[in-house]
Amino acid sequence: MRRNPAKPHTVAVVVTDGLSPFEFGVACEVFGYERPELGVPWYRYLVCAPDAGPITTSAGFTMVAPHGLEALARADTIIVTPPGHGGEQVHDERLLAALVRAHARGKRLLALCTGTFVLAAAGLLDGRRATTHWMHAPSLAANYPRIDIDAKVLYVDDGNIHTSAGSAAAIDLCLHIVALDHGAEVANALARRMVVPPHRDGGQAQFVDTPLTGTQLDDRFADTLEWIQENLHEQVTVEALASRAAMSPRTFARRFRETTGTTPYRWVLRQRVLLAQRLLETTDLSVDVIADECGMGTPALRDQFLRIVGTSPGRYRRTFRREIA
Repeated sequence: MRRNPAKPHTVAVVVTDGLSPFEFGVACEVFGYERPELGVPWYRYLVCAPDAGPITTSAGFTMVAPHGLEALARADTIIVTPPGHGGEQVHDERLLAALVRAHARGKRLLALCTGTFVLAAAGLLDGRRATTHWMHAPSLAANYPRIDIDAKVLYVDDGNIHTSAGSAAAIDLCLHIVALDHGAEVANALARRMVVPPHRDGGQAQFVDTPLTGTQLDDRFADTLEWIQENLHEQVTVEALASRAAMSPRTFARRFRETTGTTPYRWVLRQRVLLAQRLLETTDLSVDVIADECGMGTPALRDQFLRIVGTSPGRYRRTFRREIA
């Protein structure tokens, strides 16, 4: 989704009784505050409920939703927060109908954690890939068998519908949305202000992502991951990385997957594309030079950039080239 800078992009977050304060707080933190230091037009933020007025959270305190569902008609992006009881409940039919209408109008829908159950109840996930908190994934599968559920990932981007896994994965998805709208450099700058990683490559099983150092990893393995990120221009093999980590190649590959949720090849490739995004946004280096800096030939960079980011390096630079304060 490309932003129209002349028209503020409106994000509406839907809350219901039993609301989880954490995921709601993530939406507020990412979309609800002015961010003039980032140098881009930020979002207009609305808090909505089936009925405007008091909402009781799962933590026992009450908050007020200023808007009813009519406000969703003004929204470009709609965020569904986790309802009470892990999503396994009867959902407000008015809300389900409003979400169906919004989807028909081409609006972008996000479900945080068990908010996925709300989109599922509206029939919007039938035939689609989606995720939710791993603990509730079996119930989602049992109740909505037409959904392709992936309980291993942190979030799923399926066109104009996005779903996230358990609590903290709401941060991953919301930062992903900022990157789609404003580019990786803005999303990275926001992540730094939030003191969180800008991108996490692993899944729910390990909830650790880039950068992976400073976590509960042994020093040799953590040092190897840090070395990779600092030397993406180098051509590396699993055998060489395993030697650096003082492991056999087989043990290293197994440990890598356990820690990151993916293979060394896929992880390194993703880091190289992320580096290319940053360099395209913040430097005037040619695509050929950036390809060298990322340890890839120009044809390979173009192919992988198109596959992962969905556009060419040149078009990405024209869209997201800017100075960040």
